[in-house]
Amino acid sequence: MTDNNLTPITEQNQLEDVCGRLSEGEFICVDTEFHRESTYWPELCLIQASCPGFEVIIDPMDDDLDIGPFLQLIAEPSRPKVFHAARQDMEIFDRLIGHPPGPIFDTQIAAMALGIGDSISYDNLVQRVLKRSIDKSSQFTDWKRRPLTDKQLTYAMGDVTHLRDVYIKMREQLQAQGRMDWVRSEMAAMEDAALYDVSPEKAWQRLKIRKPQTEYVAVFASVAAWREQMAQDRNKPRRRILKDDAIQEIADQKPTSESGFERLRAVPKGFIRSKYATGLIEAVTRALADPAAFAPKVPKRKHNAETPAGAPEMLKVLLKAVSDEAAVVPRLIANAADIERLARGETGDDIPAMTGWRYDLFGKKANDLLSGKLALSFENTQVRLFEL
Repeated sequence: MTDNNLTPITEQNQLEDVCGRLSEGEFICVDTEFHRESTYWPELCLIQASCPGFEVIIDPMDDDLDIGPFLQLIAEPSRPKVFHAARQDMEIFDRLIGHPPGPIFDTQIAAMALGIGDSISYDNLVQRVLKRSIDKSSQFTDWKRRPLTDKQLTYAMGDVTHLRDVYIKMREQLQAQGRMDWVRSEMAAMEDAALYDVSPEKAWQRLKIRKPQTEYVAVFASVAAWREQMAQDRNKPRRRILKDDAIQEIADQKPTSESGFERLRAVPKGFIRSKYATGLIEAVTRALADPAAFAPKVPKRKHNAETPAGAPEMLKVLLKAVSDEAAVVPRLIANAADIERLARGETGDDIPAMTGWRYDLFGKKANDLLSGKLALSFENTQVRLFEL
């Protein structure tokens, strides 16, 4: 804390006191250390939190500690919660709280709006923004082991003390440049509960469906749901239960017997008789008994219009010129899918690059370029834009 005490909180009355201190801040910086290499659910090992003038480490692995007061604190929508690369932290808190904590501020996303870097790491961000170096020698600590050393705890604490200073500086820069709204929509997307939904019946959505046939889709979705449920129940990574390519082959071959599974190349020999395969044959059989009921509605593949030769390349040059001039990471303005759709002449508002500030910065110019109202040229190795 402010007296440089690195001792993690393990007492309930201490936790309630520090949550009171954190609640006085206008924002809370949060980071977690967790273990997940051999489990489905992340095992929370450490929580680091800070606000202006105060920081603390909480040990959620202590059997006598109920972290409910801290969860209640970050669940409140009254102040921003600051993370770096928030996705995995958000997944943990979504499960513990029952919904994603918001509003959030993700410094990795903010870095894109300020042109600092695309998917920039925390240590590189601290170096770029604060001109500080971080000792990364404790980066691969086994955070489940106790006791933790002062060196490990100092490293962990730095994840929220540097973050606090980075946030204050980045917030000032975004406000000065009028770009706070640019990142709000991106961060709001991180608060969408659907992003963290691991319902077994939706597991097929994370995989690529290769065929439109009803029986294939039914078995594919049924087996994906079976694997997800099995992984959750046994708390094992999905790949430890069954690999993705095995789901594809089962949906393709539709085996309904042990001998049928033994003939599959992607399924390990003897797997169907293992403890992990309980219910797999039944999942396939049920799907084949009523394919229409088991097959989810899969979006029909669109027949895309032919892309004019050179159009994507021209748009990429335009995007690079626009992003360089505005000092924004190009991917925040338009991704590869946006470029392809624009090159084919699509202009719908379901293309992010054609809405809001992205349209003002890039989308309108992209339309003008493709319609012949704007031209590109090079002058002293720099791209120049000319209205025609």
